[in-house]
Amino acid sequence: MIKRSILTMLLFGGLAIPSLASDVVTTKNIGMELARDIASASIEACRKMGYQVSAVVVDRSANLRAALRDDLAARFTLEIAQRKANMSVMAGTDSGSFRKNRGDIRLDLNQISGLIVMEGAVVITAGGYTIGAVGVSGAPGGDKDAVCAKKGIEALTERLEFAD
Repeated sequence: MIKRSILTMLLFGGLAIPSLASDVVTTKNIGMELARDIASASIEACRKMGYQVSAVVVDRSANLRAALRDDLAARFTLEIAQRKANMSVMAGTDSGSFRKNRGDIRLDLNQISGLIVMEGAVVITAGGYTIGAVGVSGAPGGDKDAVCAKKGIEALTERLEFAD
């Protein structure tokens, strides 16, 4: 009988089991200046290839951090670039890889506000953490947008490697 009482007390609150969640969560995220510089470097990479594009950087929660549209880029490229970046953050991978691997849910995801499953966005990592994503739109093909996004990140590799 005593064993049963002890077991009941342990199971139903006799001993408080500490929560596994923290009361305060610390995360790493992309700062405004780095976001701006990655967007600018992505646009510059596309200019060198002869394309007028927009580049958008979002943080790890898909909050807009920087948005730049080259002079002759179409107006809608900003929205498309942001939706690509959001997709990349949500998937945790480059948008082109996600599109290739998860074509089965592409149409469903395209119905969600703020997302589009298209090639042209790349996750941004620092110290092993995803801190955001950059999306590019406006080049003739998502594969070219993705090249510009990757070159934009590569141009800031040193700052990403030494990020706190």
